[in-house]
Amino acid sequence: MSENTKPPKNPATEAGATPATPALSPDEVVAQLRALRQQVGEVTPLTKQQRTALRGHAALPNGVVQASINALGASDDVQQVLGQPVDDARQLAEDANRWIAVEDELRAMLKGIAGANLIRRQRVGLLSVQAYAITQQLVRDPRNAGLLPHVEEIKRQRSLGRRKKPATPAPHHPPAAVTSQHLDS
Repeated sequence: MSENTKPPKNPATEAGATPATPALSPDEVVAQLRALRQQVGEVTPLTKQQRTALRGHAALPNGVVQASINALGASDDVQQVLGQPVDDARQLAEDANRWIAVEDELRAMLKGIAGANLIRRQRVGLLSVQAYAITQQLVRDPRNAGLLPHVEEIKRQRSLGRRKKPATPAPHHPPAAVTSQHLDS
């Protein structure tokens, strides 16, 4: 290979570092997320009503939780009534706190993926608008007549997107029959 045709050097691999991991396709990400969900085990989707009902006790400040666990540890009677040994309660609290870090990482990842995909959609939208504008200009020349069906299809699709869906009419209830009441006293 001559000097002019050599691929550019990657400083990371020359320094003994491993090259960057290749990006995953969307399908590969979905497959890995599903596999991870199976490994986690405790993935419990909740309805909005269930989440609302659970938030009351879940929102206790950490100081209240720790003081309550200390009270649990100070009395065998409390542990017996609750059926919860103090060590199990401490482990449950520690696990809940550590899973908060997982939630934060997943939220950050979701926001990053959503942002990147919004940029992709914007780019493809801009590309579509530009392609349509150029195609409209080119179709004016008879030599580009083959583009006419494409322009017509784009126009048809755009008109479908602009159509307003008919508003669902309010259910029509006939007025209640008015009856006259005669008061006989």
